[in-house]
Amino acid sequence: MSKLLGGAELAEYIKERQAKQVRALRQAERVIPKLAILCSTSTSTVIDTYIRMKRRYGDDILIETVVEALVEADMPEAIQRYNRDLSVHGIIIQLPLKNPVLTDDIVNRIAPEKDVDGLGKEADFVSATAEAINWLLAGYGISLTGKKLTIVGHGRLVGAPLLKLWQSSGYDVTVLDEHSGDIAPILQQSDVIVSATGAPGLIRSDMVPIGAVLVDAGTASENGVIVGDINPDIYSLRNDLLVTPPKGGVGPLTIATLFEHVIVAARRVAEQSKAE
Repeated sequence: MSKLLGGAELAEYIKERQAKQVRALRQAERVIPKLAILCSTSTSTVIDTYIRMKRRYGDDILIETVVEALVEADMPEAIQRYNRDLSVHGIIIQLPLKNPVLTDDIVNRIAPEKDVDGLGKEADFVSATAEAINWLLAGYGISLTGKKLTIVGHGRLVGAPLLKLWQSSGYDVTVLDEHSGDIAPILQQSDVIVSATGAPGLIRSDMVPIGAVLVDAGTASENGVIVGDINPDIYSLRNDLLVTPPKGGVGPLTIATLFEHVIVAARRVAEQSKAE
């Protein structure tokens, strides 16, 4: 069995720190951090699970969360309402939407200072998932300097923002997508691989070089079960890799990062109130 890069333990450590920060905001600054989650009325059981996890995390660190299920046509008005609401410090759209074509228009309506998921063009925050991947690697002492990095998938949630983040740090990054043809030769030359395609079992054992770091940030639903991009044969056949587990890899840290951004946004409001 390869060494597992679990994010749950790291997230618990971060959560303890965040709980202290929220208590300080509430007691010293009289600011109650609050997150608004907007989702489609047609959410799946998988999306419902993600929302429950976020609400539970918020409850644990005393950040208020409000969830509003809407048809896409009503989301712009709701976003405008939360943009104006001074008690709300973060707004996220739980993707995917029923009509994915509307995603850009909707997320770009979120006020940049409240775009804690970092998905809008003008967001003040980087992508929560991309930052979570960096936190995960740093937490296990994995340096990216001088490494060949490969991202499989170029979606708005993971691949595209992670590429931007890594390029801004000067790393050597290759991106593979559905137009790349046979991806195995490039993967076999990679030191660190992040897969985020939502194609179950895409990354097989024979594609991954000895000693590589493999991060699975892809999720899909098969028969009501959440599965990732990593083929199960990697867990059963390889003992030389650093790899995220089937559950509890990037996900817990993505939630931790999201709420980190809410805390930062709330602190900015507190500091601005002091200055006025």
